[in-house]
Amino acid sequence: QETSRPILLRLKDQLEDIGTEEGNSWLGHIYNLRGFIQYKLGFTEDAQSFFNKAAEAFSKIRNADEGPWLVVNYGNLAWLHHHLGDQAESQAYLSKVDALMNKYPSPSQDQLHPEIYAEKAWTLMTFSTDKTLAVDYFQRAIRMQPDMVEWNTSYVLGLVNAFKYSNTGLEADLLKKMRMAKEQDPENLYLAVRYLWKCAKKGERIEEEARELARKVLRNPVSSYSGIIPLLGVYVNHVSIDEAIDLAEEALEKHPDERYLKKCLAYCYQMEDLQGNLHEEVISLYPDSSFVKKINLAKIYAKFNDSQDKAEQIYQELLERDLEPADKQMLYSIYAKHVFFNQQDREGSLRYHMKVAEIPLESIYRETSITTLKKHKNRSPMCREIEKFLFTLLKEK
Repeated sequence: QETSRPILLRLKDQLEDIGTEEGNSWLGHIYNLRGFIQYKLGFTEDAQSFFNKAAEAFSKIRNADEGPWLVVNYGNLAWLHHHLGDQAESQAYLSKVDALMNKYPSPSQDQLHPEIYAEKAWTLMTFSTDKTLAVDYFQRAIRMQPDMVEWNTSYVLGLVNAFKYSNTGLEADLLKKMRMAKEQDPENLYLAVRYLWKCAKKGERIEEEARELARKVLRNPVSSYSGIIPLLGVYVNHVSIDEAIDLAEEALEKHPDERYLKKCLAYCYQMEDLQGNLHEEVISLYPDSSFVKKINLAKIYAKFNDSQDKAEQIYQELLERDLEPADKQMLYSIYAKHVFFNQQDREGSLRYHMKVAEIPLESIYRETSITTLKKHKNRSPMCREIEKFLFTLLKEK
């Protein structure tokens, strides 16, 4: 299935926010994925430049000029030259792929090489909503090559993301895996922050540890991998919103031109219903991927009587867009709540919940909307319409 341009632009922004700081063990993979996205967006020269940077990054990280980690990179270059019409160059890279696969065969005959599984897994973690497949690929890679610390860390983070919304009863096992991964990878602050959040949710006192982690995060280069966004979440929910704002402001003072840190500060202000103008600036800094940020700005405006019109204007502009099904579902769900709470229009709200449920995509939004409709099917003037709608919907399932 072809990935749409809006999703590619959003991924491009996400990858740019990770940064390209040397020492990041996923730098080669980041450049490979950035190259692919640039090609799909029509920027072929940028694509080739990123694929070449990926090869350089792998050489530095692995301290070797060649190895099985270059299979995907050479495959990407073969694919790029094929699409550019340079079949000789494409064939030359395919020959390099064959040579590498012969020289570095997979430890398991019926499996891909662990390096390929790891790259597939990392790409899925970034690119796909199906985190369970990423977890499976990381597991396969680790079974064959258990000494790769960053693979294990990413596997555990993949587990955390895969089971974010499910009640599997495996929380204790997940915490144990996170603790062990943290011991093996003590420099990974993103993992440390996610573990701290889990501990806080269990009711543990984590304030001092959060402050200690904050000092370390501030010393690190700016990156979405630094752990600052989940750390601000820990502060907002388990320390204090004021301290979260102080932390985000301190980070931005150190790096005043970093758009990612402006986004972090806007997140904190959103929790405090402050600074709509900063949100507007952040939206202008992410022109190609500002969908969620616009929703957040609408939510802020909706909380004040004198800016209700601004909120409605943003929502209407978003509702008129040609959106991906997942984005449409999220927007309808949020707008349904807005219509109910801010406009006191119960019927209008239920109609948007029906729109959410109509989109055949399993998600927390669809689940919530179906539950809401079931609750109202016997106590709303729309009861017959809702009952008929649910009957048809559930029959199709």
